[in-house]
Formats: sequence, structure tokens, C-alpha cells
Amino acid sequence: MKIGLYAKVINTSSQKQLVENIIEFLKTEGVEVFLHQNISDLFNGKFKCKEFETILKSNLDIDFLVTVGGDGTILDTIEITGNSKTPVIGINTGRLGFLANVNTDAFKIAFKDLANGNFTLDKRALLQLESNVDLFGFNYALNDFVLHKKESSSMITVHAFLNGEPLNSYWADGLIIATPTGSSGYSLSCGGPIIFPKASNFVITPIAPHNLNVRPVVIPDDQVLSFEIEGRSNSFLASLDSRSVTINNHVQIAIKKADFYINLVRFEGDSFLKTLRNKMLWGLDNRN
Repeated sequence: MKIGLYAKVINTSSQKQLVENIIEFLKTEGVEVFLHQNISDLFNGKFKCKEFETILKSNLDIDFLVTVGGDGTILDTIEITGNSKTPVIGINTGRLGFLANVNTDAFKIAFKDLANGNFTLDKRALLQLESNVDLFGFNYALNDFVLHKKESSSMITVHAFLNGEPLNSYWADGLIIATPTGSSGYSLSCGGPIIFPKASNFVITPIAPHNLNVRPVVIPDDQVLSFEIEGRSNSFLASLDSRSVTINNHVQIAIKKADFYINLVRFEGDSFLKTLRNKMLWGLDNRN
């Protein structure tokens, strides 16, 4: 088995020790380990493993990519795996661990399950951004794309078009376009619905809309969304997952479903509903 190991930031001695324990355990199990440059630099070549930055650029043929961190670290992996469809496993050292769902004390069990084939692959759709200028370099997102006001406290107006036809003009602080994966994040906090991962939909959620009759809307993911932005300022914020750039109203933007997806590993006994109940306290009522 070939496994790549990635961590965005390792801030504490306990996190560093965890990474070291994972590497040593994998080696004792006969696994060929590849280390992302972040980890290799941290240990100064101690483990004599091959380095990589992205799977595609390094021409790596690995079976799984393991991340050590939180959900934000999982979001980073789409740039590392690209369209290789390499399955991703998240060992959670963050807070919620909605996507990174393997506890730090259970990583040995998880790797045993991998070796025995006791897992399924959860295909997650991605957003693809197209624009008349290169905004992010890697123009894909697992969670969401967000347009937001930046330099003024005044609301902005986002004119949204669906396949070229006017959909709505949102007078709001901003607008979120979320995948099913991202529907339980920023979109949910702004009143959007939770969409199950296998649903072929996107959700459009306004941020603090001025019009009370404007609410989140769910659309099929085979549609193309485009936008025009107005505001008192000529500067706005565009975010693609955890990456943000400043844009002006001359930037032309369109959002559609990417032609590839990311595979998240889900182990036996785990499910989306179980994650909702345990991690987000879905349905919890003290009266019961």
C-alpha cells in the first residue's frame, strides 16, 4: 500500500508527535509512505520518505492521501489531489471534524480497516470558477464560493443569472454558492438548508439580505451561475473555500460543477446522519 501524508500547519508538540507516530506505524505495517513537503521539512528528512507537493505534479501513484488537521486541511487537499480521485482520509486535530472524522486515538484502527477493505468511498462534488482574470490559480472548491462586501459597511447588489437568464438581484452583505458538502458550513449559518452529499444540487444563500422575501434557493448542479456586482465601493471580496481575493466590478465570474470529484473515505459504522447527530447535535433537545 502507498500512502501520502499531508498537514497544513503543525503548531504543537503533540501534533508533531502524532505525525511521527503515524509515520512510524505505517512503516512497521509495510506501507510505502510519501510525505508532503510541509511534513518533510518539519522532520528535516528524518524518515527518508519521498516528498511531494501535489500528487499530479509529482506523478505520484498512491492509494490514499491522509491529512492531519481539521476540516480546513481537508479543503486544501483538492489542490493536492487534483483530478486524480485519490481517496482522502482526515485525522482530526481540529475542533469540529465534520469532514476529518478519524479521532487521533483511532488512527491505527482506521489503517487496519483500510488494509482489510472495510470502508466505502464518499464522492463529493466540487465547484469550478471561471473568470476573465486568473483569481485563484486553482479555481475549484469543495465547500463554497462567496461574494462579499469589503471596504464599506453598505450592502452590495449581486445580480445572479442562471444559464444566462436573470435569477435575482440580491441586496445583501454577500452571496454564498455552496455544494452539498458546503451546505453544512457558512451557508447553514446564514439560514441555508442542509443538503445530503449525494444530492445533485447547489444552494444559493444570501448573507443578511435586505429583502425579507429573498431566501436560499436550491438549484440543480448542471446549471451555470454568473454574476454582476454593484456597490458604493468598487472593491469586493471573493472567496473560494479558504482562499480570498479582492476583485472589482469589472471581473466576470461564472460558477459551475467541476468535471471531477473528490473521494472521502468513510469507515464502517459511520454515516452522514451519524455525523450530523454527533458533531452538530442535530435533533438534540434537552426536553427529550
